[in-house]
Amino acid sequence: MSDSESAPAATTPGAGRSASALPPEAAAIALGYAATGPALDLGALLWDGRCLPDARIRVPLAALNRHGLVAGATGTGKTKTLQLIAEQLSAQGVPVFLADVKGDLSGISAPGAPGDQVRARADEVRQRWTATGFPAEFYALGGIGTGIPVRATVTSFGPVLLAKVLQLNRTQEQSLGLIFHYADTKGLELFDLKDLRAVVAFLTSDEGRAELKEIGGLSTATAGVILRSLTAFEAQGTAGFFGEPEFDTAELLRTASDGRGLVSVLELPAVQDRPALFSTFLMWLLADLFHDLPEVGDLDRPKLVFFFDEAHLLFDGASKAFLDSITQTVRLIRSKGVGVFFVTQSPKDVPSDVLGQLGNRVQHALRAFTPDDQKALRATVKTFPDSPYDLEEVLTGLGTGEAVVTVLSERGAPTPVAATRLRAPESLMGPLDAAALDRAVSASPGYARYAQAVDRESAYEKLTAARATAPTAPRAPATGPKAEPSMVEQVVGSGMFKSLARSIGTQVGREITRSLFGTAKRRR
Repeated sequence: MSDSESAPAATTPGAGRSASALPPEAAAIALGYAATGPALDLGALLWDGRCLPDARIRVPLAALNRHGLVAGATGTGKTKTLQLIAEQLSAQGVPVFLADVKGDLSGISAPGAPGDQVRARADEVRQRWTATGFPAEFYALGGIGTGIPVRATVTSFGPVLLAKVLQLNRTQEQSLGLIFHYADTKGLELFDLKDLRAVVAFLTSDEGRAELKEIGGLSTATAGVILRSLTAFEAQGTAGFFGEPEFDTAELLRTASDGRGLVSVLELPAVQDRPALFSTFLMWLLADLFHDLPEVGDLDRPKLVFFFDEAHLLFDGASKAFLDSITQTVRLIRSKGVGVFFVTQSPKDVPSDVLGQLGNRVQHALRAFTPDDQKALRATVKTFPDSPYDLEEVLTGLGTGEAVVTVLSERGAPTPVAATRLRAPESLMGPLDAAALDRAVSASPGYARYAQAVDRESAYEKLTAARATAPTAPRAPATGPKAEPSMVEQVVGSGMFKSLARSIGTQVGREITRSLFGTAKRRR
């Protein structure tokens, strides 16, 4: 067991000598990181070009649901920082969710490999390093890649998130919201994209168009854009992300049999070319948790810490409604015991309303090669509390595995800014062997539960059946070539469809309750 798990909480800055042995400025900084309760050890203070292992930089466990930011240029060690924090959370019984965009976090389940670099880092920060693997489950969006498939129904995903994925504008997003509202009030479950297409086709038919008059109507042109966007989206091979069995986000809150928190790793390398999809799916997971979890107030430790990697992708091209929903979800979810860490290259990637809610900051090195880089550097410095460091100089001079840190203390106040040499992760720093990963996935009880997609009868199947059983109208005399009717025209023109439309129009509504993000409340 590592010293972060077994060492008693430090009440003074020094681990083995008095605070007076440290330079006065360093002692004052280290005092801000003293904790009387459970805490994570990030590393040791850097001061005046030296690493001071007696000045430990720690973050109270209770502060981890106050959210955070891990930022820095490519290659500065952000991924290893995620691994380091996740390990210590797991060791203290806190479940963790990690989005593994590059595919190199699966090694958290295997003991690390000792080597000269690891030993040197452990000696520098006075870490009792022990090779340790942590309990982990591996997931993959829609089963693309190696992992337990993660799917969502279209009904559950909701119109705001789906509009982001389909890259719809504000007017089209509002129209999609009308379509969902109609389906919700009429009890029409939208399990997959076929069902959504069928409902849009109905609402733009002569029979269905009247159904939307009371809630604003839906223009043929907008419906056409939505249908084309759905078709293009499916052509990218994305249909498998929507459907059943739907992933239950309560799976992310589990602990292992030995009491350690389960690390849920969502493998994303296979969908790196679909950034809007995977970033929005991450938001769905968070929104679903928010919707289902009860209020618990301030806990002594979070129920879950959720690491949102490549966070800039979430905000790129986002509508105001989407950004407002993110802001509200982040602000309110901490009272449900969930901490969220956004991981990105620069703080400017995160909107100011969200950034202001991130009480814990781990800022790796920034580059300043261009005028834009210089501007971003100055903007980053302004987001930190006053500090005795020259932060512009420090942030451009940090090495790999070093960062500038400020967190919330046990009193809820920001700690002094501390340049920090971070500890070494104790699990494998790299991807798990492919065969071992396959074995871990197939051996999981969750694989049997989620692996096989299910296609229950829903809107699409009912409309297809109506078309198949509709009586054939007598043929008109031939007057020349005529284009074959489209599938939609065939369906909406059938007698069975019109009967179905009338029954839908008079059905007693049972509207689905939706959250800030328009996600459907799960019926468990």
